[in-house]
Amino acid sequence: MEGAISNNSLPMATLYIGDLHPNGTEAVLHEKFSAIGPILSIRVCRDRSTRRSLGYAYVNFQNYEDAARALETMNYDLIYGKPIRIMWYQRDATLRKSGIGNVFIKNLEKHITNREIYNTFSIFGNILSCKVVTDERGISKGYGFVHFDTEEAANEAISKLNGIVFNGKKVYVGNFIPRIQRENCLDRYKFNFTNIYIKNFEEDLDDEKLKKLFEKYGNITSAKAMTDEFGKLRGFGFVNFENSEDAQQAIEEMNGKELNGKILYVGWARGKSGRANYVHQIIKESDARYKNFKYYQGLNVFIKNLDNTIDDQNLAREFLPFGTITSAKVMTDANGNSKGFGFVCFSTPEEANRAIANMNGKFLISKPLYVTLAKKKDDRRAEIASRYLERIPEIAMQPHYYPIYQLGSPEYCISPMFSMDNSCFPMYTNSAFY
Repeated sequence: MEGAISNNSLPMATLYIGDLHPNGTEAVLHEKFSAIGPILSIRVCRDRSTRRSLGYAYVNFQNYEDAARALETMNYDLIYGKPIRIMWYQRDATLRKSGIGNVFIKNLEKHITNREIYNTFSIFGNILSCKVVTDERGISKGYGFVHFDTEEAANEAISKLNGIVFNGKKVYVGNFIPRIQRENCLDRYKFNFTNIYIKNFEEDLDDEKLKKLFEKYGNITSAKAMTDEFGKLRGFGFVNFENSEDAQQAIEEMNGKELNGKILYVGWARGKSGRANYVHQIIKESDARYKNFKYYQGLNVFIKNLDNTIDDQNLAREFLPFGTITSAKVMTDANGNSKGFGFVCFSTPEEANRAIANMNGKFLISKPLYVTLAKKKDDRRAEIASRYLERIPEIAMQPHYYPIYQLGSPEYCISPMFSMDNSCFPMYTNSAFY
């Protein structure tokens, strides 16, 4: 095969099988690939706890030539209706992570497949891997990657294919930039942006009025209040300054300002990818906090009503008799003053429960402690709401109090009054009525 990798660089003829169907077992793969030639081993990678397939496997052939033929003839064949993706197994992970020879393609038509991308780009050199990125339903996201074994092949593909019309759409083909570099570029851009986004203003604020509103902060190159297809203003727009300092000052002074009864939002105008990255980062941080909470669930003890003199060391010393403490923290404000509550994390749930049983209600210096297992805010709110709902029948059975007015006097007293059928009613009294 032209451009094939030599035996010296690949001691074992091992293929990586990606995009594997969950039902693709070792037996299924052996039945398929053994038709090519003798196989030494097959391993489907699985989750350690659930033993479910992770969607990829390794097939190790006895002969290099058989592995090369399998790669050439079976790539993107269907297993249980799902096309598999075959590539040479790379022992050196730095080759994959370096980004050298890796090409990024976007604006792909939704029906473009891995095989079509492979066939289009393979004329420029040997392809290590090729993938159109899909969502959880297997629908293309409109972009993908092709990894060549040389940088020269990647550069040639970029020069020849960038900007061509592929199945009716003009595609972008360029060098792949690793995530760390993209994030660094984004961070640098955040402090050098000139374009700001404004929303939540009145619909009569057109381009000219928008420019006049922000021109006091510096020279403006453009101001645009966005409209719909009928030319109606939509209540948001963009202002681009000549320099970043003016844009930042405009955000600082105008964000949150009231204009004609509405509170303006003014911020850095992120592109679509920038907004997606921002949302992704929030979700990732939220997931990390959730996973962190699940890991420490049942181990972390919440303590409140702490004396202001209690610090981290004092808190740990008080709870040390009940087990091994992995962390102890008294929460403080911006000035370092105690907020009156904190957390102690133990190594086992039994130790945490023992601490709660012994320390809840105990006086520490001058205050009785409240000690319980730490819970998420949403769980605490749900628990409070549940307790309130349980008390509704009890509250309904309590006597209702009504004012009894003494005629001729502005004063009145509160007293419970019931009818014979135990229903409440107001009763007005006067000595003349008796």
